Amino acid sequence: MRFHIILNPSARMYQRDPTLLDRMRQASGSAEVHVTHSLEELDEVCDQLAKNGCDAIALSGGDGTLSAGVSALSRAFAGELPPVAPVPGGTAGTIARNWGIAGDPISYLRRLLAQPPRRNVRPSLHLSAVGPEMNNGAATERLGFIFGTGLVSKFFELYYEHGAKGYAGSAWLVAQIFVHSFYGGPLARRILEPMPCTLVVDGVEQEPDAWSLICSAVIRNLGIHMMLTHCGGEDHARPHLVATPMTPRQLGPRAPLVLAGKPLGGPHNVDQLTRNFEVRFPELSPYVLDGELLEADAVTVKAGPQITILSAQR
Repeated sequence: MRFHIILNPSARMYQRDPTLLDRMRQASGSAEVHVTHSLEELDEVCDQLAKNGCDAIALSGGDGTLSAGVSALSRAFAGELPPVAPVPGGTAGTIARNWGIAGDPISYLRRLLAQPPRRNVRPSLHLSAVGPEMNNGAATERLGFIFGTGLVSKFFELYYEHGAKGYAGSAWLVAQIFVHSFYGGPLARRILEPMPCTLVVDGVEQEPDAWSLICSAVIRNLGIHMMLTHCGGEDHARPHLVATPMTPRQLGPRAPLVLAGKPLGGPHNVDQLTRNFEVRFPELSPYVLDGELLEADAVTVKAGPQITILSAQR
């Protein structure tokens, strides 16, 4: 199998270890290595791969690298993506971990290239975001695996403020928010307070006009065993959507249900597999795609293409 390997030198593991890039080149053997420093360079590499042809593409980085990579490949290959092999390189690698992909990037890459990899077909999300200053007024199309706004985007704002310290940092923040939720503390109010927006699910506008949490994913574990989208990946044509308008004091104590992979429950909640949904904001507002904070006036989410994911033999 002819591999091309795309490395993101901005990913956390590469930033922490300046020698990793050269060691990954050495471990790549005869596979061609492409180091991309920007989304523009990533698009150029993917366009060239589509023109020249390739058997498989390895993407080394974190969740954002995987999302940006499959989006660029989808554009370059007109939606018919080649097999993709995620390789560790980022802070957490939540998406890849759901598929059993984790560990030291050097040893993982060597195992990936040493023998025929395992193949699994995985679902994805397709996002279409619009805003007054985006893409010259046209919708921005991206692929990904985890979408969120409200609690999710507020949490990531806080997470990055505290230095993006991976799973340990995330767990500490979740614990603090959980404690604050019992007495309406400032951290709980900041993260869990319902956010004004309109949610339309499969063409039906939902009743609440403010939501504390909207999240959709095609994986179950969103990190630190947060099994909010407990049906994620069950139906490749229908991502799992969870949304709630609950207040901080109502929502915080339900964290144990999330850890157990059970529905949140509560009035006006949405917890279902859906063909598509739209979130409309009253103004330019934040949302998260695979750990990356973005902004839009409105976002439409539906099932994306199925992607052949390659992983190293154990």
